[in-house]
Amino acid sequence: MKKYWPIIAIIIIVIVGLASTFTVSEGQRAILLQYGKIEQANLKPGLHFKLPFVQQVATFDTRIQTLDAQPESYFTQEKKSVDVDFYVKWRIDDLVTYYRATAGDIRQARQRLAPIVKDALRFQVNSRTLEELISGGRKAISQEVIDKANKATQALGIKVLDVRIKRIELPESVRDSVYNRMRAERKKLANKLRSTGKEAGEKIRADADRQRQVLIANAKSDAAKVRGEGDAKAAAIYAKAYSKSPRFFSFYRSLKAYRDAFGSGKSVMILDPDSRFMRYFNNGGGAGG
Repeated sequence: MKKYWPIIAIIIIVIVGLASTFTVSEGQRAILLQYGKIEQANLKPGLHFKLPFVQQVATFDTRIQTLDAQPESYFTQEKKSVDVDFYVKWRIDDLVTYYRATAGDIRQARQRLAPIVKDALRFQVNSRTLEELISGGRKAISQEVIDKANKATQALGIKVLDVRIKRIELPESVRDSVYNRMRAERKKLANKLRSTGKEAGEKIRADADRQRQVLIANAKSDAAKVRGEGDAKAAAIYAKAYSKSPRFFSFYRSLKAYRDAFGSGKSVMILDPDSRFMRYFNNGGGAGG
């Protein structure tokens, strides 16, 4: 048996050595307990030593935790019911206080944290109108809830880092009636805008018609003036030509009358051959005219 004693001693030393050391992982903190009493607290990541079989180690995850609560129903300032869905970011702030308050049980910590946040959130929702909640007051609400919750969670050794409202909805029982009222208000506003636009359009069209009439009248006046001047110049030219050669002028006017009368090729005229209109057909020189 003596030859086994060294092996037994080595085994005992290894067991005692293993029982005397412990490791705290990254993202964790530890408390060293002796018969239920805290001997050392807030042990950081790394290798540590303890009395074997006498002292115990409790480790805690000190990373940021998430509490995703179920939606809660609250009443706004005007007594309208809303369902608020939110989540909470928190972490252990005071390890000793957290251990004494929750015995290191994270489920118990969440159960105690949830009503604290819900009460703070209820106070903020109760003090605001539905319009304020929907129109962008979430950031202010979140900060108020964080400040109020942290005052209550000091006794738990917990620090609330963030409270985010995911959505704010009306209960199904009143959602349809509210949407119908909002739809009616938007329809009323749309009708008002259409009426205003139609009135403005009528004014624009009336002004455009007035300007059109003025432009047409001015154009007709200018055209009549130009036409009158042209007719006067044409009459003067005709008179001048007639005074120079009455017979040629008469012949030219007769040719123009023939062209106007027979140019289409479809005209039929019944005239006396001795008619003055036909004199250039009967008398080529027009001497009889």
